[in-house]
Amino acid sequence: MIRVTLLGTGGSAGVPMIGGPDGRGDWGDCDAAEPRNRRTRTSIVVEGGQGALLVDTSPDMRAQLLACGVRRVDAVLFTHAHADHISGLDDVRILNRIMGRPLPAVATAATLAELAARFDYAFRPLVIREGEPAGFFRPVLVPQTVAAGESVPVAGMAVRVFDQDHFSTRSLGLRIGGFGYSTDVVTLDAAAFAALAGVDTWVVGCFQRAPHRTHAWLDRVLDWAARVGARRTVLTHMGTDLDWGWLCRHLPGGVEPGHDGMILDCPAS
Repeated sequence: MIRVTLLGTGGSAGVPMIGGPDGRGDWGDCDAAEPRNRRTRTSIVVEGGQGALLVDTSPDMRAQLLACGVRRVDAVLFTHAHADHISGLDDVRILNRIMGRPLPAVATAATLAELAARFDYAFRPLVIREGEPAGFFRPVLVPQTVAAGESVPVAGMAVRVFDQDHFSTRSLGLRIGGFGYSTDVVTLDAAAFAALAGVDTWVVGCFQRAPHRTHAWLDRVLDWAARVGARRTVLTHMGTDLDWGWLCRHLPGGVEPGHDGMILDCPAS
């Protein structure tokens, strides 16, 4: 069994966004009284029995890990280098302390290059002087390059990655056993659908109702869901016009909105 925790399910600005009439948040069409409409930036943890894989380090990572009771992380996979998916990276140092070692950072060569440019200190080798403990006063990551189409062992799981079009950049989708994940994507190609074939549970980014230049929107995601045919399709990376109650009333069977802290149990194969 694979257990997936949705740490955050919001777009790059979260829900609510900064602002609003009283400065306490712009909720858009989302009902502020519904707690499942409160969305931090998108990230997940996947646990396969032998380890835990963190996918992306959002700006809200610290609060997310605490809220969801995540006790360990064995490796980090970065889908792409946009700020809402990487800017919590500094808090990896605490994960280093918990594990007592550097952590693998799995990403494409392009994403790793951008991470190294912005967080160069996180990729410097750890130097431990004799007789001194590893303090991990900074994050320590060991780059592990992966290319779309490859399947690599990460945190005790076989992780298959595939390419996704995010308009201004490329992002990685992933498949682990019966679980598929496709955030920050506007177009999926035949190889992506092949990677998702037979998936039991698919978490997919759906930013808003109207068409969008860089993110998939509701009608497009529903078309994809029908093509993939997963038993369960769960929406993530949602903006302020996708109210939880509205979605529950209007989505077809087998498709549902995700929420922060949601746990999904998926078959391992």
